[in-house]
Amino acid sequence: MKPFLAAIPFIVGIFMNAQENYIQINGSTNINTFKCTNTTFRTPGGNFIISEKSLPNIALKVDDFDCHNKIMTSDFQKTLLAEDHPYLHIKFISLDRNKALYNAQIEVKMINRSKIYHITLCLENGKLTGRRSVKFSDFDISPPKRMGGMIVVKDDLNLVFALATNTQ
Repeated sequence: MKPFLAAIPFIVGIFMNAQENYIQINGSTNINTFKCTNTTFRTPGGNFIISEKSLPNIALKVDDFDCHNKIMTSDFQKTLLAEDHPYLHIKFISLDRNKALYNAQIEVKMINRSKIYHITLCLENGKLTGRRSVKFSDFDISPPKRMGGMIVVKDDLNLVFALATNTQ
């Protein structure tokens, strides 16, 4: 009985992790890399129901992104003008299944500017996962600089996400 009780936290941890939704924005500077993650968005049932008639429309609060560094998080929120534009939106426009892969068209909206991207997604362990290269300049955002321009954030970003889902 003890081995079973000891395994419960492990099993619960796997289940909780499998159900976690996240959006992550990866970037780099001339000296380091960064990851800003938002795991706070949810759907009422925990999973996104995805079908041809029901596609996700996700509103992410910019203040909920965590870059795992207080200064980086603050700079990220300032760069995205969180006070004036508190949400980053990701809207699925279309989703076509091709065996184990999904081809999607998504609209990303930041600071009242929208850009449409094509993305390939895969379904693994109950999560629809994907990534897409984007740029600050796609949204007319100048990459931030620190220390009088000695530290420069590169224009290229990588948008990564995982959505706990029920596909139909």
